[in-house]
Amino acid sequence: MASEKVETIVAGNYTEMEREEADRPKSASSRLSKILWHGGSVAQVLLTLPYSFSQLGMLSGILFQLFYGLMGSWTAYLISVLYVEYRTRKEREKVDFRNHVIQWFEVLDGLLGRHWRNIGLFFNCTFLLFGSVIQLIACASNIYYINDNLDKRTWTYIFGACCATTVFIPSFHNYRIWSFLGLLMTTYTAWYLTIASLLHGQVEGVKHSAPSTMVLYFTGATNILYTFGGHAVTVEIMHAMWKPQKFKLIYLIATVYVLTLTLPSASAVYWAFGDTLLTHSNALSLLPRTRFRDAAVILMLIHQFITFGFACTPLYFVWEKLLRIHNTKSLFKRALARLPVVIPIWFLAIIFPFFGPINSTVGSLLVSFTVYIIPAMAHMVTFAPSTARENAVERPPSFMGGWVGHYCINIFVVGWVLIVGFGFGGWASMVNFVRQIDTFGLFAKCYQCPRTAPPQPHKA
Repeated sequence: MASEKVETIVAGNYTEMEREEADRPKSASSRLSKILWHGGSVAQVLLTLPYSFSQLGMLSGILFQLFYGLMGSWTAYLISVLYVEYRTRKEREKVDFRNHVIQWFEVLDGLLGRHWRNIGLFFNCTFLLFGSVIQLIACASNIYYINDNLDKRTWTYIFGACCATTVFIPSFHNYRIWSFLGLLMTTYTAWYLTIASLLHGQVEGVKHSAPSTMVLYFTGATNILYTFGGHAVTVEIMHAMWKPQKFKLIYLIATVYVLTLTLPSASAVYWAFGDTLLTHSNALSLLPRTRFRDAAVILMLIHQFITFGFACTPLYFVWEKLLRIHNTKSLFKRALARLPVVIPIWFLAIIFPFFGPINSTVGSLLVSFTVYIIPAMAHMVTFAPSTARENAVERPPSFMGGWVGHYCINIFVVGWVLIVGFGFGGWASMVNFVRQIDTFGLFAKCYQCPRTAPPQPHKA
C-alpha cells in the first residue's frame, strides 16, 4: 500500500504537467516552438565561427563542429537524466517544487553531497557570469557596424543599462516565445552570412593557410567547444518545461538544426575572406554595409539581449536564494535584489572587450568543466552503486550498450575534454588572450575597429 502511495507521488507533478499541456491548443506554431525552445544560443558564436575556421582550417572546423555537437548533446542528455533522478527522489519525500526553481548545484547536492554542490556552483556561476559578459561585448561589437559615431566601449555602457532591465523578468517561463523568435533571428543571420559571402566572392589574393600554429588551432577548437556547450542553464530550462523528460530529444533535434546554420555560414565566410578573419573576429565586419546586413545586426542585438537574460536568470536565482527572498511574490523586491548581479558583468565587459578570444578562454577554462566533465563524472558516481542502477528512473537504452556503454562514453568525454579542451585549449586560449591584452590593452576603447574599407571582391 505504501508503495502505491509513493508511485502516486512520483507521478503526480509530471502527470499534472502533461494534463496542462494537453489542454493547450495544438497549433503549428506551438508545436514548432516546443521543438525549438531548448534554451541554447549560437548568436554570438555564429559570428565568431568563421574566425575559428581561419584558425583551424576548413576540414578541422567542420569535423570539430560535428564532434562537439554530438558531445554536447550527450552531456545535455546526462544532465537531464540526473535532473529527473533528483526530482523523482525528492518528490518521493513529498518535496514541493511549485514555488522553487531547481538548479544544477541543487541536483548535485541532492545526489552527491555538498562537495559536488560547491564545485558545480562555482563553475556554473562563473561560466554564466562570463557568458553574460560575452553577450554585452557582442552587443557593442555588432551595433558599432551600424553606428560608429560612438566607440564600442561607449556602446557597452549603453547596452549594460539596457540588459539590466532583465532583473524584472521573473523566470524562464517568460522567455518561451522570445526564445523561439530568437532562433528565427539566428536563422536569418546565418543564411545572410552564407548568401552574402557567396555573392561577395573571394577577396583578391585570398589565402587559407590554417592551421598554421598550435596556439591558433586549439584556440579555434575551444571556441567550437564553447559553441556546443551552452547548456549551463539546462536544469532551469527543464524545470520550466511541461514535460522535462523530453528535453534530451528536443536538445538533440535543436543541435542538428544549429549545425544546418553554423556549417554553411562559417564555411562560406571563410571561403570568401580566408586569413583576413584572423584579425576580424566578428564576421559582420568584413561584409559591405547593406540593408540586409543592418537587419542581421539588429536581429542579433535583440537575440543577444534575450540570451543575456537566459545566462543571467540562473545567477539571479542563486542570489535570491542566498538572500532568502527566492520565494517572495514581490516582483519589485526581487528586481531590486538582483541589480548587484548585473554590475560586475557590466564592469568585466568593459575591462575585457575581446570579442572572439574571450569565447575560447571561457570555453577552455569553464565550459570544459561545467558542461562536459562534471556532468559525465556526476553521472558515473551517481549510478556507481548497483542499487542506484537497479532503481534508476531512466535506464540506459540497450542500443547504446547499457550501463557499460554509458560508462565508456563518459570516460572518453572526461579524458578528451580534460586533455584537449582544458589542457591544450586552456594553454592556447590564455596565450591568445594575453596577446590581445598586450596589443589592445585593458579597457580597450574600440577593439578591432576597422581602419580601412572592407576588402573588395576579386575581379576576374
